[in-house]
Amino acid sequence: MEKNEEQSKRGWQKIFNKKVILISLILTLVVGAGAGVGLVKASDNPAFCTACHIMKPYYESWQNSSLLANKHSTAGVTCHQCHESSISIQAEEGLKFVTGDYKTPLDKREFTSEFCLRCHSEAGTGTPKGITFDEATIKTNFGESNPHDSHNGELECNTCHSMHQPSKAMCSECHVFSWINELDESWIKK
Repeated sequence: MEKNEEQSKRGWQKIFNKKVILISLILTLVVGAGAGVGLVKASDNPAFCTACHIMKPYYESWQNSSLLANKHSTAGVTCHQCHESSISIQAEEGLKFVTGDYKTPLDKREFTSEFCLRCHSEAGTGTPKGITFDEATIKTNFGESNPHDSHNGELECNTCHSMHQPSKAMCSECHVFSWINELDESWIKK
């Protein structure tokens, strides 16, 4: 009789232990998923990025500078609208930060003109918002030259335009045009 009671007791303990393990596993998954969703939502706020000290200069250029990043900020554009990031990419970036597997300054991200024109164009036309490419060419025609009508062919926007560092007119590498000095303070004027 004692043997049956002991076997019954062990059976209940096994069932109880399995339930505890299963409940613990489910709770861990729920809490982990909730924390993950919370981190993703928190990372939508550009200030969140400054938790990593290497991101502070980029945030500061977005928040308060004369650079194009700040012009985007003023227009209500957040970091993730350009720096689209999945959970796996964010996890990879977090791991690189924790392990110190990164270099500073970070490599400049180069976006294609097609990417830029998703926002800077009339819906689906690929032309700058509110004006056609022909009008943009006329608008940027400084008499002696037109930077958007390059003899080097069609160039990517990022050839000249930079977000978190000063922009530089590529044509100034070979040419000296008076309009370069008329550019705003977000441009290198050499």
